[in-house]
Amino acid sequence: MTTAGPTVVLLTRAGCHTCVAAFEQLVAVCDEFGVTPTAIDVDEAAKTSPDLRAEYGDRVPVVLLDGREHSYWEVDEPRLRADLAARRTP
Repeated sequence: MTTAGPTVVLLTRAGCHTCVAAFEQLVAVCDEFGVTPTAIDVDEAAKTSPDLRAEYGDRVPVVLLDGREHSYWEVDEPRLRADLAARRTP
């Protein structure tokens, strides 16, 4: 049985310079583990999922690891590395 790897998503907002820097940082960390992060603009997503912006919109950038909030306002690199390492499949 094959299991999917971890999912890493950055919740962002257009015009957010901190979000751009966080995504670059996230890409670098995730690359170490063979994971490709994605980004979701909370304002764009609100057109179909207003709850996403309501929950996270005031804290972007927000890192979601496997759908759960991992960090916000910045990428917690040591914690993310540890959590991604723990999710590696043998």
